[in-house]
Amino acid sequence: MKFYNRTKEIEELRRIQGRAFDSRSRMTVITGRRRIGKTSLALRATEGPEPTVYLFVSRKTEAALCEEFAGLISSALDCYVPSEIKSFASLFRMLMEMGKSRRFNLIIDEFQEFFNINPSVYSDMQNVWDSYRDATHVNLLLMGSVYSMMHKIFENYHEPLFGRADAMIRLTGFGTETLREIMRDFRPSYTNDELLALFTLTGGVPKYIELLCDDTDLSINGMIDYVVRENSLFVNEGRNLLIEEFGKDYGLYFSVLSCIASGVNTQGAIESSLGGVTVAGHLKRLIEDYSLIRRVRPVLSKPRSQNVQYQINDNFLRFWFNYFDRNQTLVELNNFEHLRHIVLSDYPTFSGFALERWFRLKLAETHGYSDIGSWWERKRGKEANEIDIVALSVDGKTALVAEVKRQQRNYDHKAFMEKVDCIKTSVLAKYDVVTRLFTLDDM
Repeated sequence: MKFYNRTKEIEELRRIQGRAFDSRSRMTVITGRRRIGKTSLALRATEGPEPTVYLFVSRKTEAALCEEFAGLISSALDCYVPSEIKSFASLFRMLMEMGKSRRFNLIIDEFQEFFNINPSVYSDMQNVWDSYRDATHVNLLLMGSVYSMMHKIFENYHEPLFGRADAMIRLTGFGTETLREIMRDFRPSYTNDELLALFTLTGGVPKYIELLCDDTDLSINGMIDYVVRENSLFVNEGRNLLIEEFGKDYGLYFSVLSCIASGVNTQGAIESSLGGVTVAGHLKRLIEDYSLIRRVRPVLSKPRSQNVQYQINDNFLRFWFNYFDRNQTLVELNNFEHLRHIVLSDYPTFSGFALERWFRLKLAETHGYSDIGSWWERKRGKEANEIDIVALSVDGKTALVAEVKRQQRNYDHKAFMEKVDCIKTSVLAKYDVVTRLFTLDDM
């Protein structure tokens, strides 16, 4: 599969590379969930006449890693690396010393793994970096897929590498135009429902998309058949992703995420569903430390408003919890035929929320709005007058109020306009309100 998108990220990385080679060494941090394409991006951005050293930090002893790295460094830079070097700090010092007389890229992948090998590596690197960066020409790229640990390494005030990064890039899934381009390349006669299915199942994650493009016809049935089958990578993917983040204490986090994925999305409802367990701290950490969920309030509500819902950020994780985690018994029995039947039957309803996300993303990509969200109010503990999308223009004059339906035949114009009248009175009195209906046809 060809390399798609990432144009802005490549431009930024090449700008930083130029500064590193012409001025002084630069440190760039690239984060993003597994399969998002960090390695492909880094290697593409560092293509050119200057050499690149690529080091992947796997869970080995430090001495074994250094032996492996010595061979890679020697090959990439055509230099001699003493075999007696057994610490990464010594290797890093040697590389920075070489950076005094030559220019090269240094990529260290899964950088957070040093926590499990030798945590003192970070303070050692800080000392070396501070000593050498102004007199060297090394373009240093540090990458990691465990968000909580990368966040701690570079954004926790008490950690040695805090404040050392010259730039931080966080990769997310492909946007709407890239997904359309991929569908045009691999299924020229695609329908918008098939495009939505690709977005619903993958969330724009490049590796998942590559698997589907290589091994399916990108029809809805073809994609679901591939994802929901014995020995599918996707069956255990959610668990593998999250256990990396949570470690041994994953049980309650999984339960909270499962509730949110199934639509139990307020703190009170989650606690009630879990038998009264307090989850305020877990919700806070899922937002701030793990970046897996977000706190959502109605557009234009007060920042301290208690009218809060929680949403899972990752489309694939939402799918995984709804089908693989919730139907673990079917998975253990290898009854994927019945599980596929459940997914296919549920798809029209399940994909409705992904369709809302698609249009919010599409609106955000125009850069014409200062805020994009939804709006709802509560009456006697029940939700009423819920509006799918409210988008406020950057000039502060216009508000787009939109209903999202898969098919136009499901749209009730009278009911929608009653909700529009309500939101006008409540929070949009000073805005010129524009109304829209978004359906599959508008993707």
